[in-house]
Amino acid sequence: MSTQKIHGFGASSGIAIGPVFRYETREQGVEERHVEDIAAEQARLNAALAQAQAEIQALAAQAQQEVGSSTASIFEAHEMFLSDPELLEQVRATIETRHVNADYAWKEGTEHYAATLRSLGDEYLAARATDVEDVARRVIHILQGTEEQTMHLEEPSVIVATELTPSDTVTLDKQKVLAFCTARGGATSHVAILAKALGIPSIVGLGAAADQLHTGAQVIVNGTTGEIVIQPDEATIAAYRQQAHTFAQSQSEAQEKAGAPAFTVDGKQIEVVANIGSPAEAVEALAYGAEGVGLLRTEFLFLDRDTPPDEDEQVAVYSRVMEAMGQRPVVIRTLVIGGDKPAPYLDMPAEMNPFLGVRGLRLSLAHPEMFQVQLRALLRAGADHNLKIMVEMVASSGEVLAAHEQIA
Repeated sequence: MSTQKIHGFGASSGIAIGPVFRYETREQGVEERHVEDIAAEQARLNAALAQAQAEIQALAAQAQQEVGSSTASIFEAHEMFLSDPELLEQVRATIETRHVNADYAWKEGTEHYAATLRSLGDEYLAARATDVEDVARRVIHILQGTEEQTMHLEEPSVIVATELTPSDTVTLDKQKVLAFCTARGGATSHVAILAKALGIPSIVGLGAAADQLHTGAQVIVNGTTGEIVIQPDEATIAAYRQQAHTFAQSQSEAQEKAGAPAFTVDGKQIEVVANIGSPAEAVEALAYGAEGVGLLRTEFLFLDRDTPPDEDEQVAVYSRVMEAMGQRPVVIRTLVIGGDKPAPYLDMPAEMNPFLGVRGLRLSLAHPEMFQVQLRALLRAGADHNLKIMVEMVASSGEVLAAHEQIA
């Protein structure tokens, strides 16, 4: 068979050589059924949504272990879809007015949601349609009592699919994944983001060219250029292996130099700091040469629980970051919840625009006891270290002064 080349968009750098494993999502059969007991059907939907949320939280925990909390926050969006008021209102209304089964109403509602996102002509929103479909399939499997489709790799392979969901990507045996290649998707797709975090070469947007990639075919994937070589000869394989070796060597050299100060050609020193989402990421950032922490968001301590963290719990987490960084500067942001990040233990009335409403510093000032606990924890952890406290959603100088008073 002669050597062929096809092209997509390189989403994650690196070179991989190996056999193709073709993966396609099976269409879930959902039949429309007439139901009499509307309340029971609504309860079935609620139970499925709750189970799906628990499963997504477990996936997020797995992703946090593998790629860190910043990338694992992808699954926060999945949880948001499960509680989207407009979507749920539509699905529940369909069950009630048309007397149809929950899985049919859910499939109809989520398909419309995904189609709307794809029709908006925005790459980022189109990529979110895949997330909606990922969540939709999970809920339907729960409602139907069927097992989710999984991918079993017998050998290290290049995964080729029309599209891959974050759930597909996280649950794979990473030791057997050489590269990801998809017909759809762009650089902002969550699979592209996960591939980068995992250090796995990835090509997206292959379109119809992906049809030329069949299970078992030997390929070379260049995640930097977006090129795939099909059935390469030995000379081509040898040339790409040399490229892969050179790439790995340059990565290793860059790692060795990571701790050195960063200077521009004209001699200006640039501070290179890392945004992190957990103490573990502070250690990882140092390994890559970070000169400090540009931002540690603290929401992860306050969400998905029934009560706020107490002072000692917060001190323990902040101290791990501060101790890892020594005397390097660490910027820690006080709590920013509200909008897409509600907390059940706070009285947060509905607002016309919750993203610009009582959240961030405004929420902290409205709950001074909770704000004081966080500030005390920060100051205790920051003693003998280079702590900088950031407050967010500031609208007036009066709010800044009020924050200073709370710190004092």
